[in-house]
Amino acid sequence: MRNLIAFFKRFQVFLFFALLQIAAFSLYFSTMSFPRSQYLTTASIVSGNILSVRNEVNKLFSLAAENRKLQEQNVLLRKQLPLTYVQLDRRLYQINDTVHLQRFEYLPATIINSTFDKRNNYFTLDIGKKQGVEQGMGVFSDKGVIGIVHASSTHFSVVKSVLTQDINMDVMVKETGAFGLLKWNASTPRKGQITGISNDTKVRKWQEVVTRGGSGIFPRGLSVGKICEIGTVEGKPLWAIDILFAEDYRKVQGVYVVKNLMSEELKAIEGKIPDDPDDE
Repeated sequence: MRNLIAFFKRFQVFLFFALLQIAAFSLYFSTMSFPRSQYLTTASIVSGNILSVRNEVNKLFSLAAENRKLQEQNVLLRKQLPLTYVQLDRRLYQINDTVHLQRFEYLPATIINSTFDKRNNYFTLDIGKKQGVEQGMGVFSDKGVIGIVHASSTHFSVVKSVLTQDINMDVMVKETGAFGLLKWNASTPRKGQITGISNDTKVRKWQEVVTRGGSGIFPRGLSVGKICEIGTVEGKPLWAIDILFAEDYRKVQGVYVVKNLMSEELKAIEGKIPDDPDDE
């Protein structure tokens, strides 16, 4: 106790000065709005910058995992869509698992290599036969169709892009049902062409073009693009139609591979169609 009293006596001037400084600064910041706002603003900026940097780093490391998680969730949602099922009881209109038989399954994948500036372009996927990918399966993204599997190995697959000269995908105008074949003339990766639609069929700019589903490669109704130009084919009663693709093939990454669970049955029944004598 005696030592404590001696300490205060020895440093009483310094302690009194420090107490006055604390009181002065406290009064200054509590009564003057500008210094207080400057202090709070500076503190907020520093804190916000630190949090932003930390958030960007966390997003960078978790982006790939989040993308795959979203793809898996989309697969589950697509399995509940009507176009994934075949209706067994035509009298019922409500979707119910007891009256529908699943026709399509979807495998999430990521494009790891691609081209878009060649005459025939391809995508490489990070899944293959081990995941059930086979030649002839369709591939699409959240925005639109991508192409058809050309070949697959154990762990990878090569997809023939829509941007190839012989894609010949069956499509239709969603509003009217008029159907034709999707082509690509290599002029730009953003536009394709449709052939085979009669010019006595009404078509308009910006009508949506979707998959027809006749080949069984894709479900009916997947987006392909929108009509952006309409002309006539010289010497033929057909429209010359250009479409703006729904997907930008220069940027796409996450995709889905379509597995038709009834493809063998479809091939078998269509194999019984008799040959046309005019084709011989």
